[in-house]
Amino acid sequence: METMQWKKLLSPHRLGSGEPGKLSPERSPFQRDFDRIVFSGSFRRLQDKTQVFPLSGNDYIHTRLTHSMETGSIARSLGTSAGVFICKEFDTGGAHPSDIGAAVAAAALAHDIGNPPLGHAGEEAIRYWFENSRTGREMQNEMTLAEQADFLKYDGNAQGFRILSRLEMPDHAGGMQLTCATLGTFTKYPGSSQSSWKKCGFFQQEAELFSEVAESCGMLADNPCSWCRHPLSFLLEAADDIAYLTVDFEDALRMNLIEYEELEEYFLAIIDSEKSRQYVHSLSSPLRRAEFMRAHAIGVLVRSAAEQFIKHHDELLQGKWRTPLTEAIPQKDILAKIRQRSVENIYNHRSVAEIVGAGFELVTGMLDVFAPCLNEIAKEEAGGKKASYRSKRLAAILPHLELPHKGNGSPAYTRLLRLLDYISGMSDSYAVSLYQKLKGISL
Repeated sequence: METMQWKKLLSPHRLGSGEPGKLSPERSPFQRDFDRIVFSGSFRRLQDKTQVFPLSGNDYIHTRLTHSMETGSIARSLGTSAGVFICKEFDTGGAHPSDIGAAVAAAALAHDIGNPPLGHAGEEAIRYWFENSRTGREMQNEMTLAEQADFLKYDGNAQGFRILSRLEMPDHAGGMQLTCATLGTFTKYPGSSQSSWKKCGFFQQEAELFSEVAESCGMLADNPCSWCRHPLSFLLEAADDIAYLTVDFEDALRMNLIEYEELEEYFLAIIDSEKSRQYVHSLSSPLRRAEFMRAHAIGVLVRSAAEQFIKHHDELLQGKWRTPLTEAIPQKDILAKIRQRSVENIYNHRSVAEIVGAGFELVTGMLDVFAPCLNEIAKEEAGGKKASYRSKRLAAILPHLELPHKGNGSPAYTRLLRLLDYISGMSDSYAVSLYQKLKGISL
């Protein structure tokens, strides 16, 4: 039976580099990945991107930046824990448990780097605009079906892979030239927009780049546009689940969207230490109690997820395991209750929904302004009708939309993809400010 091998899965080869990758005892290549991501402009902009509560005036509430850092911390613990087992039982090519922890941490640090402004509403707005707007439908006629699918299933995960492999450090083949192990772990949905994966993991322009990642890591292929997940991707997914299910719930308490008693009930049900449970009630402040319980709950969930990874290790290497680890752990029922209450009381709360709805209009509104302008200019450059004064002036707002290493694609496809690079890269505050200026609300 075909199975993936850890020696290849932990490939230190850097995407786009002609030199062979190698492990280094003084500084792990995966730690270098982590550092490159930390110092990138795309990561820095996450400080002003929505996690749950858009444009919150409460400095304690999490942004995408703090969520990503916490997810990376949890991922390091998960990866190192699983790495002890992997390095003991298998040939890893000289990798240590800390190397595996660093690879998962780097991938987790970047897992939201492709999200557009104002959360998932931005993704949905892009998909809706392309399918339903007049300009979007006109552009569809100039694209192949595969290109259309990239926008009909537009996703921040694919935009994230594009940022890491092309947009950041664009003068280099492979962009940031992260290791293939980190990029394979990062890609939770290793398939194109035409694959059977529920989300798009990479766009058509980055298909060859991901193929290089998959080949270097020895990932099993389902078909030419889809692969089985890199096993470490399940640890990244678990880290993200653990982070948002516990921390978003704690944020909701601070925003007075849930009662303390409910948080205590759920978190104490996760904590498996009677001593810790008793200590909770010695703390005077409900917020301090919540912090203590959240920290201990994360520790329990990390241990349980790592145990499930080891238990189902063989199935993971064969590409047969598809269940999120947090849905296989003993605490899964409690997490399901937290998830349900979060949907009911947090993610759909009026204060969140109002700004998310505004964000939907903001993103579609900017596409309505910029896309027709770029289309007019493209027609003029092709020898057609001269672009209007308005289009030329509005297009001057946009950054230069060319890349040193352009991928394949029709002109309309590439044009829209580059426009979305610009819009998706905006912080929440910048997007709001620019939209207000475009609409004449503020100058």
